[in-house]
Amino acid sequence: MALDEEMARDDRVFILGEDVGSFGGAFKVTEGLFTKYGTKRVTDTPIAESAIIGGAVGAALMGQIPIAELQYTDFMYPGLDELFTEAAKYLWKAGKSVQMVVRGPSGAGLRAGPFHSISPEGMLAHHPGIKVVVPSTPTAAKGLLVAAIRDPNPVVFLEHKKLYRSIKEPLPPGSYELPLGKARLVRAGDDVTLVTWGAMVHTSIEAAKLLAAEGISVEIVDLQTIVPLDWDAVFASVRKTSRLVVVQEDVPFASVASEVAARVAAEAFWDLDGPIIRVTPPHTHIPFAIALEDAFIPQVADVVAAVNTLAAL
Repeated sequence: MALDEEMARDDRVFILGEDVGSFGGAFKVTEGLFTKYGTKRVTDTPIAESAIIGGAVGAALMGQIPIAELQYTDFMYPGLDELFTEAAKYLWKAGKSVQMVVRGPSGAGLRAGPFHSISPEGMLAHHPGIKVVVPSTPTAAKGLLVAAIRDPNPVVFLEHKKLYRSIKEPLPPGSYELPLGKARLVRAGDDVTLVTWGAMVHTSIEAAKLLAAEGISVEIVDLQTIVPLDWDAVFASVRKTSRLVVVQEDVPFASVASEVAARVAAEAFWDLDGPIIRVTPPHTHIPFAIALEDAFIPQVADVVAAVNTLAAL
């Protein structure tokens, strides 16, 4: 819906990627747009992510607003030179912003193994010049995608594939935009703060319900945007509860969870009543086997255990 509305609003907006045309995209996100807008604005490309992202950079420099779809964000690596070296740095080296969006499905849980299941937000956030968005609900996805398309900077928009069909809700009427860099308070609480994003928001909500039955009040902060990150929301919640758990689906080493933990420890140490706990997968690749994938992805029980550890201090 956001793609359609923005394409109707601004004829500079166009989509390019593999099978985005008559097929409607790997997860049918672009379905119907080819019929409505034609091949010049919904353009099928070869299987070449470097060409998809590089073509988007070139189009943006010519005044267009490209939205590059990747079938899976696991496949973005061949295009990272264009994303990191060109799109992210062009403003610094030439004084011209690159207005473009790279969007696609990420995350595990659909039994797709290590080649179709990564959560790349930590790797992307490490590189200056790129905004990184990870919505957790349909309402957020629409409003944040509108903001991403209108933003003058390159934005990577990560859509957790498990949420495409599992989370449904009525959308606010009409067109709307949600600001990048603004977290969402999902649930107010007094005892422990959970900072999370994407599909892990829903895991955290289920954990919070179980913990409430034990008399533990959990506050959930959904970052929504990894870059820029809403540090004010994080610090406000931590100073309220004095305990922090960070929940992510990405692997732990040099990750967003690690950065949140490090900065809170550095700037709000005296507000804490216990250690910061990260709930993450192990530092390994995502398994094919169903039981092993479930063991890899943080589960509700893992979040409950982490919160109970802090609440007992």
